[in-house]
Amino acid sequence: MNLLRFIPIKLTIFLVLGILFGHYVGVAFWPSLSFVVFFLLATVIVSNKKYASESMVFGILALCTTICLGIFLVSCSHPKQQTNHYSHRDVAKSTRWTLKITEVLKKSAFSSRYIAEVKGYNMEKASGKILINQPIDASLINFHVDDELTVQTTLATLKSPLNPYQFDYRKYMEYKGIYHQLWLNEGNHIVLENPYITLRGRAANLRRTIVAKLDKVGLEQSELGIIQALFLGQRTDISQELYSSYKDAGAVHILAVSGLHIGILLLFLEFLLRPLALIPNGKTIKLVVIVVLLWCFALLAGLSASVVRAVTMFSFVAYAMYLNRPQNTFNILGLSMFFILLVLDPLLVFDVGFQMSYAAVFAIVWIYPLLQKYWRPKNPIFKKIWQLLSVSIAAQIGVLPIGLYYFHQFPGLFFVSNLVIVPYLGVLLGFGIVMILLILLDWAPDYLIEVFGSTIDLMNTLVGWVAQQESFVLRNISFDGIQLILTYVAIIALVWLLIRRSFKRTLAVLGSILSLVLWSFYTQLSLKQREVLMVGHQTKNSLISYQKGNELRIYTSDSSAATYVTANYQIAQRIRNTSFHSIQNAYTIGSKHLLVIDSSGVFRTNGIAPDYLLMIQSPKVNLERLIDSLHPKMIIADGSNYNSYVKKWQESCLKQKLPFHYTGEKGAFTFKLFF
Repeated sequence: MNLLRFIPIKLTIFLVLGILFGHYVGVAFWPSLSFVVFFLLATVIVSNKKYASESMVFGILALCTTICLGIFLVSCSHPKQQTNHYSHRDVAKSTRWTLKITEVLKKSAFSSRYIAEVKGYNMEKASGKILINQPIDASLINFHVDDELTVQTTLATLKSPLNPYQFDYRKYMEYKGIYHQLWLNEGNHIVLENPYITLRGRAANLRRTIVAKLDKVGLEQSELGIIQALFLGQRTDISQELYSSYKDAGAVHILAVSGLHIGILLLFLEFLLRPLALIPNGKTIKLVVIVVLLWCFALLAGLSASVVRAVTMFSFVAYAMYLNRPQNTFNILGLSMFFILLVLDPLLVFDVGFQMSYAAVFAIVWIYPLLQKYWRPKNPIFKKIWQLLSVSIAAQIGVLPIGLYYFHQFPGLFFVSNLVIVPYLGVLLGFGIVMILLILLDWAPDYLIEVFGSTIDLMNTLVGWVAQQESFVLRNISFDGIQLILTYVAIIALVWLLIRRSFKRTLAVLGSILSLVLWSFYTQLSLKQREVLMVGHQTKNSLISYQKGNELRIYTSDSSAATYVTANYQIAQRIRNTSFHSIQNAYTIGSKHLLVIDSSGVFRTNGIAPDYLLMIQSPKVNLERLIDSLHPKMIIADGSNYNSYVKKWQESCLKQKLPFHYTGEKGAFTFKLFF
């Protein structure tokens, strides 16, 4: 089946291309709007001519309009484009902010975190979103959705990662329209009384009521955490150990209310409401009821971005089922994606959940029929098992490149966990919804509550057993963006070949595989020529890494702590051999020299003037005298130093007009020897 013959698929592809171009190149609001208007008018003019729908000019203009629309969406999607956005004020000064809590995030080790909507700036109206950090303190109350407060404080920008290849939390939050954060303390904020209650807030209150009721019936914490994740969209109470088990078993998608849950719920409602189709206009009534119930579930799950995205997508799928035309499924999926990017948020293109949801659904719709075509077992039991396996294999093929790119691991027993858990999840969702209603009404008998808890516990046990098969979990897989694209090209070419064998399609498969092999050879060749010395950043620890080819030597005062910082670097740089060593007094960097001064303050130059001076572990030295005697060209300070010492050194370098690099502010310092 040629996907590109579906017009919604074409339009969606070009809309995505426009969004990507607008994001990475950057086009201002008015120029992008002008291009949209120009191509739209040209398309309308051409469409009035005879045979316009079959004209190549009309098609090109329509696609150009779609690309420009994507560029325009990006230019106007950023909250900073709003005239009353708080960022247009002076956020560096201590300011009185009026905020409304819109989302409660998972707690970190040291603080509770919330996303808040800005309502006011010094008694003036303002808009935007801010990240709130609240220290975990018994004297401070926890906030809920719709709580309002005034805060007197300054804002701080979100920090970029200080070491290469670490997760960029700043970029992640910017995609959500959040650019700044603030910290609460006991004396800088006041909670306002009688806040306005929104629909999202009422849903949050209902979730808290459900959790309180579930907590009273005696469910264990692990069971309660899974229930909250499955039915309420909250993963805050799942232990890290249990979460890791689901991740290693290839079943972590179960813990987020997303496409899988909404798809199962859609099939459950479709089966449950089948009798409605027997009455006049019953199919239409059934469609309306299903869509309304799906959105009610989305409201219960907190209307998070992933839930809204999944329910929107499956509302379109429900319409496709209503039409009962399988060939329309691709059109409906394309339209749903186009609608979500156009109406909800064009930057969802960069959301991992969005990418994996559509990759999985498209793969299932496209690849699943092919797998069923190649083998049709007559035994009903084998037939059902093969259907479940086909769905799991198709979905895994669809998300495999994305999973390798973002998470660098592959659960080899994914088919086992999905074969057992996905059907089990369907029963569990149906049973769970009924049980939650009974518990809310205080009608749930004790034996049913025990059965409900046991079903959750059984699923956790199955997942734990699969996760324990360590030899089947492939970790630390190096996989870059080029490999991501080439792998999808190879998958698409292979599926096309399976649909219909031809010489051209065979060449396409061989060419895509050859491209992957050549890229692998190129990366390995580039890696052999790479030589880098880097001063990394880690609080209370010193870290110097030296990479030559695929070997990495790490000089550190704490090897166990350094492993946490260098893990992503080793994966990205395809490091095969890593060794740990004690920090040396001096290093030679090509023709340059690096001198290290630690807490002892003792050093030896051996008559060689250092070009770089690295301060570690807060040495008690007079830096100005040191500069006068050694004449270095740059001073570097890492994260093991006291902040007060760093400030003094920074002032000394400013007086001496000498470059100063503090890894806690500017990130890791890299000496690029050879690439």
